[in-house]
Amino acid sequence: MSVTFRNYSDKTTYSDDYRKVRDFLIRINTEKLTTPRMLWGAWDWARPFYWNNEDADKIGLWEDNGKLVALATYESGLGEAFLCLDESYPSLKYDLIVYAKENLHNNGNLTLSLPDGDRDFARIAIAQDFLPTESNDRVLTLDIDVLQEYLLPENYSFISMADDWNWYQFDRVMWRGFNHEGRPSYDDDSMSKRKHIASLPMLKPELKICVVAPDGNYVSHCGTWYQPGDFYCYVEPVATDPDYRKMGLGKAVVLEAIRRCGELGAKQAVVGSNQQFYFNIGFYPTHTLTHWKLKR
Repeated sequence: MSVTFRNYSDKTTYSDDYRKVRDFLIRINTEKLTTPRMLWGAWDWARPFYWNNEDADKIGLWEDNGKLVALATYESGLGEAFLCLDESYPSLKYDLIVYAKENLHNNGNLTLSLPDGDRDFARIAIAQDFLPTESNDRVLTLDIDVLQEYLLPENYSFISMADDWNWYQFDRVMWRGFNHEGRPSYDDDSMSKRKHIASLPMLKPELKICVVAPDGNYVSHCGTWYQPGDFYCYVEPVATDPDYRKMGLGKAVVLEAIRRCGELGAKQAVVGSNQQFYFNIGFYPTHTLTHWKLKR
């Protein structure tokens, strides 16, 4: 075993290193979820929406003869750290935490997301001046073979990105669904970012679903990420226009998207959330990751 370290080297969005990290996350989660908060779907989704490529070289990669075996990365920006590890390399836990502490902070502020019950990670974090907090990430699972029944109200329908997709309507439901007031601006930059989602290498358009209201507005959305061979699909993002909540639309669109993943071979659906909504539609908690803050 000859492990070497290097930084993430390519700043283009879908570079060789991007693909190497994605393939690593697929590989280490093949039989069970070892990095439930940072699955390949989360890696893909974060690229066009949250990533500042100027900070890409802060991501740390550990390789064994060219094979990626560990990763220290952020999702939405510096100040957070997700530590992903091939379980055959437990000795790298120290390196991951020390590297994150020194390189992934934001003006000295850093939150590690560490899996509960991992004694080695906990002891190392404490020794490196991190403290656990009340805040955490919860990862929930739904068994696809026992999906609840769901129906849309009369004259509402499903549409997928593989159909006659309206990008302005998609922008509208994402804007409204994440509680922004009024209508989106539909400016060139916003629309370019929305359309960029279609270029994601692993995106399956038929698994990006919206509910269409009788007036033609998209009013609820669910995206799912799945590739043949995975036992799970990943749910991200989910949004419903506030004017159309409490109508069962969110439940219907999420379960419809998951059902389609099941038809392709997925056995479970996974989502990172603490929301009661997911429990109500059949999800149950399977993983908890506590946020550890670096002492100031």
